[in-house]
Amino acid sequence: MNLVEERTKRTQWFLKDRFGMFIHFGLYSIPARGEWIRSNEKMSKEDYQIYFDEFNPINYDPKSWARAAKEAGMKYAVMTAKHHDGFCLFDSKFTEYKSTNTKAKRDLIREYVEAFREEGLKVGLYYSTIDWYHADFPHYNDRHHPMRENVSYKNVQHDFQRYLEYMHGQVRELCTNYGKIDILWFDFSYDDMSGEKWKATELINMVRTLQPDVIIDNRLEASGENAGSIRTSNPSFFAGDFASPEQIIPPEGIVNENGNSIPWEACITMNNHWGYCSTDKNYKSAKMIIRKLVECVSKNGNLLLNIGPNAKGEFPVESLNILKEIGIWMKNNGESIYNCGKSELPKPEWGYYTQNKNNLYAHIFEPSIGPIGLSGLKDKVEKVRLLSDSSEIRIINPWNTLDFEDYIFFNFGSPEQLTYPLPDNIDTVVELELM
Repeated sequence: MNLVEERTKRTQWFLKDRFGMFIHFGLYSIPARGEWIRSNEKMSKEDYQIYFDEFNPINYDPKSWARAAKEAGMKYAVMTAKHHDGFCLFDSKFTEYKSTNTKAKRDLIREYVEAFREEGLKVGLYYSTIDWYHADFPHYNDRHHPMRENVSYKNVQHDFQRYLEYMHGQVRELCTNYGKIDILWFDFSYDDMSGEKWKATELINMVRTLQPDVIIDNRLEASGENAGSIRTSNPSFFAGDFASPEQIIPPEGIVNENGNSIPWEACITMNNHWGYCSTDKNYKSAKMIIRKLVECVSKNGNLLLNIGPNAKGEFPVESLNILKEIGIWMKNNGESIYNCGKSELPKPEWGYYTQNKNNLYAHIFEPSIGPIGLSGLKDKVEKVRLLSDSSEIRIINPWNTLDFEDYIFFNFGSPEQLTYPLPDNIDTVVELELM
């Protein structure tokens, strides 16, 4: 098999599951000003050390996290094993800068993978190629390093090869010590720090040897800014198995240069931060998140929804409430998400379509004046049901629709009603069984 065929085989489950949880947790949860605090505030290693000394998430309970994810209808999760600050939530033999050396004295990643597997969820690990703690990662003039403008580092020599040995060693640990890993989520490349700068071919060969079925994102050569060569018909060896647009849903989904859809996953925050931010209460509503999930699936994409636990290791109450509301909708309408993708029909004005073989799902966001019309389906529909309860919806022939010969029409009231409320103001899903 070639690279694209191998990618297609590996990502089959991914394109069926469609909905996952991202978890950003680390030392930055204590200052609670976002995961980029060291860089944004140009904090020295010594200034940041106070959070390592204090770290002790006394209420860390990944079993409760896994239950919340499962009840929300999520099928997989990705958690930060190491973020840009270099702090490891796993017991690495390559560093002292890890959770087992804090007051917590716990391998948080081991607990996470065990808890999520118990709930039947697939597990992913996020690993930052960037490391602001390691002495051999470039400091001065690096675009993101906290010490990028500190002249005392101007003439410091860094042994980047030694850093790469460290990075590869830690990835080997993650691929060896924690059982079967379903997703490796690398983050990220920029400027000349891309591709073979990370010895990406060597890294991928090692990962594939240890975890042959793992799917890998595209950020060994790309970032949230661009998708890299995965969008070409001849992707690089380290182009990844899926693209990872960040804080945006691509207007037309993501396709390669031949117009063929490629696997992709939009990673989206619940509020405006990845890591916990105590003052950020700008949470997206469950209604908005559900509709964005539908939009992703309608474009052959996945949604990875982030939560930033607080310093105690707790999901914010706001996040839990949103997950519960999403879960209620998913319990009734999940068939229109799982195993579904883009329909050949054009996007309707009232919402979106998703489709699984001959089951077409109309996601209706907006009520209509008069009956709802579906173009291109005349004499092509076997039956129509409201997905949430399987109740029958009758196709009607209203007196005022004679000019629209290629349409079918229905409504949610009696045939003569001109206006009516939608059964679900979040997203009313109508299942159409096609002939």
